[in-house]
Amino acid sequence: MDPALTLPPLNVPALLRAHALTPKKGLGQNFLIDPSALQRVVQAAEIGPQDAVLEVGPGLGSLTRHLARAARQVVAVELDTRLLPILQDVLADFSNIQLIQGDMLKIDPASLMPENGYLVVANIPYYITSALIRHLIEARTRPSRLVLTVQQEVAERVCAQPGQMSLLALGVQVYGKPRLAASIPAGAFYPVPAVDSSVLRVDLYPEPFLPAEQLPLFFQLAHAGFAQKRKTLRNCLSAGLKCSGDEAAALLRRANIDPQRRAETLSLEEWRALVQQKLALPG
Repeated sequence: MDPALTLPPLNVPALLRAHALTPKKGLGQNFLIDPSALQRVVQAAEIGPQDAVLEVGPGLGSLTRHLARAARQVVAVELDTRLLPILQDVLADFSNIQLIQGDMLKIDPASLMPENGYLVVANIPYYITSALIRHLIEARTRPSRLVLTVQQEVAERVCAQPGQMSLLALGVQVYGKPRLAASIPAGAFYPVPAVDSSVLRVDLYPEPFLPAEQLPLFFQLAHAGFAQKRKTLRNCLSAGLKCSGDEAAALLRRANIDPQRRAETLSLEEWRALVQQKLALPG
């Protein structure tokens, strides 16, 4: 039987009232409470009995319990100290959950998950989405899969194709293949947010799309390319690389890229070609 179907749902409003707490808007606290939505997250994660799961932001433990039923181990990192007493009560019956208080952006994932191949499951607020993804996928020990409940618009941006690319999409797709695994309506959360969400699944490649030593240059070029979205790559790279427009255009042409194109139109393969041509330049 699916683990998500064998646990009674938590009464989140009652738990908060009992502890005289209200969700903090500044922390993006919209707790996922709908049983069918929780089931969709667990299914998207494809957790096996030998898997270790890192959960970022367990909140009140609604999802954490289901993860613990499916996985060998769950390490749950919660920033809000107010929620710890509730989490300790809610999760008391589970011996395979390690509860950590702290800011995941300031914690080395390798200190919690010492071996490669763990899974990350998180219901995360918009304001840390990009930073958290980058923090996790660049860790010394690498997860094999991220399953993140994020705003629908953010999930769609991550999965964008050439023509609508962004720094966020590039920053994820250079490390793994993203897809929209499920839709979560706003009513599945408490309190109800203003927008719908999606379950974003990212299956990480064994190695990044570019060699690790080329990634700093890749991100330098990408940041330069997207710095002024309305301008051509010729002008953006000229400003970002502090070179003349003619030099930027020549670099782009060597990579078989029209200097008049804009950054959002380039594919990962074209960014890789640009990196390689930049590296081939003398000096």
